[in-house]
Amino acid sequence: MATILLRGVDLFFRGKFDAMFGAAHSVVTRSETTPDLVVADVGEVDPVELVRSYPGTPILGYTQHTNTDGLRRARAAGIQRVVARSVIAERGATIVDELLSV
Repeated sequence: MATILLRGVDLFFRGKFDAMFGAAHSVVTRSETTPDLVVADVGEVDPVELVRSYPGTPILGYTQHTNTDGLRRARAAGIQRVVARSVIAERGATIVDELLSV
């Protein structure tokens, strides 16, 4: 069972992640050990700090599709996968499985 750490995720999306992964993965907002994957709203969390805090850990970043600056900053920071928030709702489970299998 993989541990997925959520950073900067609002309650609405927290519920979506719990529903998507609750049975297959451990979805947490705090972790004493290195998580298997970090999922973060890069509109709420500094992408550079995120990458520094979790070196070697796959990161899925998302934000509003209108936040093009946030999406660009996340890609420039080295986040492995950066998508618009709507993509998480549509294909989140598939993207997470891809990142966990790397």
